[in-house]
Amino acid sequence: MSIHTENVELAVGDGTSMRAYVASPRDGASVAAIMVFQEAFGVNAHIRDVAERFAGLGLIAIAPELFHRTGPGFEGSYDDFPAVREHTGALTREGLEADIDATYRWIQEHPKCDPQDVAAVGFCLGGRVAYLANARTPLRAAISFYGGGIAPDLLPLASRQHGPLLMFWGGKDQHILPEQYRAVADALSQAGVTNEQVVFGQADHGFFCDKRASYNPIAARQAWALVREFLGAYGVLP
Repeated sequence: MSIHTENVELAVGDGTSMRAYVASPRDGASVAAIMVFQEAFGVNAHIRDVAERFAGLGLIAIAPELFHRTGPGFEGSYDDFPAVREHTGALTREGLEADIDATYRWIQEHPKCDPQDVAAVGFCLGGRVAYLANARTPLRAAISFYGGGIAPDLLPLASRQHGPLLMFWGGKDQHILPEQYRAVADALSQAGVTNEQVVFGQADHGFFCDKRASYNPIAARQAWALVREFLGAYGVLP
């Protein structure tokens, strides 16, 4: 499928401006949209590629730059995590919620987006943001890859989740321990939220990204197949 890519500027409710990368099918009628939330390394080549993969499935994908307040255009190195700390450390829940609102509003106002068919996906930092977005906006579905910090900080939002959740974890991930992702699963189940929890036993944190040393091609391929099935099952994919 032929796709179109562009950068757009979004007005955020706190008075800031946020750039976002958009990938969309060139042709077709009104389609579903998906918000793609970045890792701690910015809207880099990997995140742009993910957005383009979703566009290739027929979705309009938008990846907002969550570091727009401290580092517009920032793309960090996977070998230099200290360089991203000034940006991750400056994030606030209020700021992220404003960014989610701005991204969701852009989708609602886009002439080719079906306003009822909106999903979210996120990786690491973005996995937490996808969970937050699903609590804040009426999403049809949400996907979180190794979302850190959901447990314990965001567990109270379990009862506010709108769409069903698909969540991926790495069995060898030393950043998110089993007791943390089990706490997430328990909170969602106790709240009556439809959720699927997938643990790849031989995968580490960041296993989906082929630019990282922790890339696990088998887990990544299986996860992508599950993502497609999940979005299809809940009416996001055509």
